[in-house]
Formats: sequence, structure tokens, C-alpha cells
Amino acid sequence: MASSLGRRRTHAPKASSTLNDDVSCEECGGGHSPSKLILCDKCDRGYHLFCLRPILPSVPKGSWFCPSCSNHKPKSFPLVQTKIIDFFRIQRSPEALSNQDTRRKRKRGGGLVVSKKKRKLLAFVPSEDPNRRLEQMASLATALTTTKTEFSNQLTYMLGMAPRSANRPALERGGMQVLSKEDTETLNLCKRMMERGEWPPLMVVFDPLEGFTVEADRSIKDLTIITEYVGDVDFLKNRENDDGDSIMTLLSASDPSRTLVICPDKRSNIARFINGINNHTP
Repeated sequence: MASSLGRRRTHAPKASSTLNDDVSCEECGGGHSPSKLILCDKCDRGYHLFCLRPILPSVPKGSWFCPSCSNHKPKSFPLVQTKIIDFFRIQRSPEALSNQDTRRKRKRGGGLVVSKKKRKLLAFVPSEDPNRRLEQMASLATALTTTKTEFSNQLTYMLGMAPRSANRPALERGGMQVLSKEDTETLNLCKRMMERGEWPPLMVVFDPLEGFTVEADRSIKDLTIITEYVGDVDFLKNRENDDGDSIMTLLSASDPSRTLVICPDKRSNIARFINGINNHTP
């Protein structure tokens, strides 16, 4: 079943799974090429990538639904301000989503834009319309609740995984690249903005073939910070057989046994759904 294999995964080879030995392709009837056999996230029926029309070049990122279930759409998160504020644990009152805060922070961020030629990072500019910002946040809440992912905007260290003490810059092979003071201030500014409900102009959209993906809701300049990649921190050695497609290296140590990765399958933010973000097209 999809729940046992995990989303974004192909059907496991029969040698490594007895639960799904009877899974076969609904199109050709065969159970061969198990690495190319994917399961529908709604009905659990199997399909070969190459038997689908159009053919899928690779395993889709996020949820995938077969042709029979492709009209299935995830249940949208309620577009209610109080529910959204609670979901994202916004630290201020609902007025934090007002235009007044946006104008003030945009003014503070203006100095950063001027320094672009020096390759400095830029703070994101939230959408001016507070209702649109609510829709943007609701789209992320929909994706997170559908994938049963808890919202988190920071790295998490869970019992049984890598401890916080394992994440030491001194272990990075070749040395750790350090953000400049100005870039660090810009990153912290973005964090504070999000804590107040001033969100980057991004929409999480659902496609039956591709699953959840992210689109820019307005033009975003190069070198703009939109989010940090977060999730549970674990040792790579513990994830060598994990076929999830969202794992990212956090620390590449000289000693491979100390290499760390970020696993966003349980706790994460919008970064989990970004795959070569599509910038805004007027």
C-alpha cells in the first residue's frame, strides 16, 4: 500500500517486500520492472512509468494519482485568518498581516536591494494584499496537512537521530562557508517577518502528475531569500536506504560517518515542495 511504501517512492523490489508481491501494472498487467512501478496515493493501484500516457520520465515528486483518481484534489486548508495564524504559530496579533507592516519592512529592505551589485542577499518582499498573503499561507498549510507534515521553520533534533552537538562547522570537509554579517542580518530579518505573518510571495499548487510544487506569486529578484531548508537532522549513514527525494546534505564531513542530512518528511516548511521554483510570469 502507498502508506507502507511512502509517497514519492517506486514499488519496492519483490525481494525486499512481501507485502506488495502481488502488485502489478493496471495497464499491461505485468509486475516486472518494479523500480518503474509506482502506486497511486489514493487507490494504491500500480502503474509502470512507461505504460502511462503521457509517459512519466521519472517518479513524481509529492503525491501522485492514477488516471482514474486524477480528479482527486487535496482538501484545502480553511481560508480563516485565525486558523492560519494558529497553524503557523504567528507570534503577533492578526494585525501583523496588515499592509502597514508590509510597507515598513519593505522600506527597511530597500537598502539591501541597492547593494545587489555586491552580490548581497536580499530580503523577500511580501505581497501587499493581506488577503493574498492569507491565500499563500493557506496553500502551504494545505500541502503540509495533506502530506501529514508538521510545520517547522527550523532544524529539529529528534531522539534517536543526530544530536545537536553533531552539527559542528569544524567538521565540514574543506571548511564551512560563513555568511557575512549583512547577509546574516538579512536572513534574520526574513525570519522575523515570517514570525509576524509577512510571508514570501509563493503559492503551493497541486498537480495530479507532479504533486505539490511551488510557484512565485510575483516577480522575485535574484539572490532573494525565500526560505531556509529545514527538517529533522540525521546521520547520512542512517538514511542510506531511504529513497525519499527531499533529503538534503547539511554537513559533509571528512569522516563520512559524521555527515549530516536534513529530512523534511515529518517536519518542514515550504522548502520541501520547491523543485526549481517557477518565477512569476506577468
